[in-house]
Amino acid sequence: MEANIKKEYLFISFYNLDLTRGIWMIYLAMRGFSLIELGMLESSFHITSFLMEIPTGAVADLWSRKASRILGRVFYLSSLFILFLATGFAFQLLGFVLCAIGYNLESGAGEALLYDSLDMKTRESRYMKILGIKEFIIQASSILALLVGGFLATRGYDLVFALSITVVILSLLTAFSFREPIVHQEIKSIEGLHWIKKLKKQTLESLKVVKSRRQIAFYLIFSELIFSFTVSLFFYLQNYWKNIGFSEFHIGAVFAGASLLSGLTSLFAQKIEQKMGGERKLILILPLFLLMSLWGIALSPWKFPFYLVIGFMEGLLLVAISHYINRLIPQEYRATVLSFQSMIFSFFMIALFPLIGWLGETFSLNTAFLIMAITGSLISVFYYSFRIMTKEKNS
Repeated sequence: MEANIKKEYLFISFYNLDLTRGIWMIYLAMRGFSLIELGMLESSFHITSFLMEIPTGAVADLWSRKASRILGRVFYLSSLFILFLATGFAFQLLGFVLCAIGYNLESGAGEALLYDSLDMKTRESRYMKILGIKEFIIQASSILALLVGGFLATRGYDLVFALSITVVILSLLTAFSFREPIVHQEIKSIEGLHWIKKLKKQTLESLKVVKSRRQIAFYLIFSELIFSFTVSLFFYLQNYWKNIGFSEFHIGAVFAGASLLSGLTSLFAQKIEQKMGGERKLILILPLFLLMSLWGIALSPWKFPFYLVIGFMEGLLLVAISHYINRLIPQEYRATVLSFQSMIFSFFMIALFPLIGWLGETFSLNTAFLIMAITGSLISVFYYSFRIMTKEKNS
């Protein structure tokens, strides 16, 4: 199983070398799609993701996490061809649906496969370090993708898509090399239930786990709400900076800088967490810095320094929350529960992303950013009030 760790590093290197990530909104906008249409396409992605997260997570738990990853790459490859070739809204809609299913098949399966590949005796001490390395590789690949994708886009989008398709094929080949964790082989051996009943049983049992451990539900909801804000900023800042004269390469460079900071903080997350006295203290402090950065983007004409701060904080928060949540989830339900996490993210994005697009189209993106900052402040008041009340009840 140790071989899975090295293969994981290789897989995520290819997986996150997504050259279209920082430019797809610009690409479709250049082809005549409005901000509202772009918001609708992204919403279709998250509606599909919302509906398919639990079934795909249960598939990974009940049958094969490796197969789930392979299918995810096939679906994503299909969506990439559609994104490049389709000219009509309906075909682009189909492409976003396929892309969402591809992400669904990976979301819970990948993290569960990695966690369960570790020896149980050393899992707690090693996982956060491995996750930090993994997140650093993710951000390093993202940096390369943003810089190369932005540069190639200035030369021609056909180059971007040709290289992207090649990288996806490499990730698909890597996915075939994983070995299924032993715990999963035991789950697959359970007989006597129809596959639909197995899915239902797995889903209901996983919901019981979340219901019985309120910390899981609380941090799943709050973390995905934060990440829905940062992801929305990532996409809409592309259009904002393009409209004020930034080239695709310059936009990619800003995003690359944020990814670099995120990767570095995630790499040293374990040491930072130890000095801070635990991941729960990190989770307590980091949202404040993210909120301050959100207000900086809303009010300052110099938005990129505040976006870099978001990248710095996001890497720490992602590793800390992932480590904390994984310790609370029984391994036989891990992929399904982690799919709940992605489902929650999709729920927030269904509402948030088109709303920002509408505000940007009707008023301005600056107005949209300001409303995001106000909303973030209200959410922070609720978050810290809940933390105080929970602490008082436990004391």
